[in-house]
Amino acid sequence: MKKLLFAACMMLALMGVTACSSEEETIFVFNWGLFIYEPVLEMFTEETGIRVIYDNYSTNEEMYERVVTGGAQFDVLFPSDYMIERMINEGRLAPLNFDNIPNVTHIDYRFRDLAFDPMNRYSVPYKWGMFGILYNTTMVDQPVNSWSILWEEQFANSIFMYDSSRDSLGVAQILLGFSQYSTYLAALHAARDLMISQAPLVRAFLGDQTIDSMINNEAALATIFSGDALWSIYYNSDLNFVVPDEGAQLFVNSMVVPANARNQSGAEQFINFMARPDIAYLNTRHIRYSTTNATAFAMLPEDWQNNPVYWPTDEMIARGEVFVDLGDFRSEFERAWTEIMVSR
Repeated sequence: MKKLLFAACMMLALMGVTACSSEEETIFVFNWGLFIYEPVLEMFTEETGIRVIYDNYSTNEEMYERVVTGGAQFDVLFPSDYMIERMINEGRLAPLNFDNIPNVTHIDYRFRDLAFDPMNRYSVPYKWGMFGILYNTTMVDQPVNSWSILWEEQFANSIFMYDSSRDSLGVAQILLGFSQYSTYLAALHAARDLMISQAPLVRAFLGDQTIDSMINNEAALATIFSGDALWSIYYNSDLNFVVPDEGAQLFVNSMVVPANARNQSGAEQFINFMARPDIAYLNTRHIRYSTTNATAFAMLPEDWQNNPVYWPTDEMIARGEVFVDLGDFRSEFERAWTEIMVSR
């Protein structure tokens, strides 16, 4: 029903109607799957009277295509670092009026002035974490400290790779000693060839489905984001998560308003609500991704604060690398990814 309502409202929006009902204000929110505690949407409506039409996506690229190529108009998005940089450079995001977002003061200083939005004009950080390996301790009886384990033949048909060009090719680039945002074509081709050599071992390329699949003991190893790993471990104590020694992606997802938003004021009220400590606390406890909200973090129990899966250690963070926009090199990345998929 929620999907049908969203589709109907979006059709009206594309026809020039600004809301589904003339009697109530509406905002359209586009977020990652499993990336919000949905009861907070109703709480927001109860407090503000603003109705939320909510939909989700599985990759930054899917979001971008819907917003840019598909012509869909949303009021709030939750992109990752490199995609925010790209959308800023392309003029696709609206500068925020922080008079409407006083709760931004609760955001941890470590997540301000970041490279993708150095003046803090366009984004409010929401969640953060690292990319790594989730493994089943009953199926893997050796140390898991390197990405190279994902190329070991003994785990054939028992490996899940993440269904995203940047994330999976990034693993191969790191293993080869390159930066994940290298624009050196030979480095990309070497990473492509390494992944093609791995293809016979990979059971599937998955996104959010990785969580249930690993909980159900369907594979020994999977590449996954730390928040999804924590959720998986909660339901299957045989699972463990590591950030390999070679390094890994460190990500920050933020709340932004598209330049073509129909209700920027309502969007900023929503962002302010999401940055409120009690709401940020509810969100992080439910979805298990690390909060950027310092006040909400202080409300968490100590076993969460001291859990390196929920809150990576300084040593883990030092091995992290935040994605940047690849510019025109994006097409080379997508071409390499297509060649990997065709090889399977």
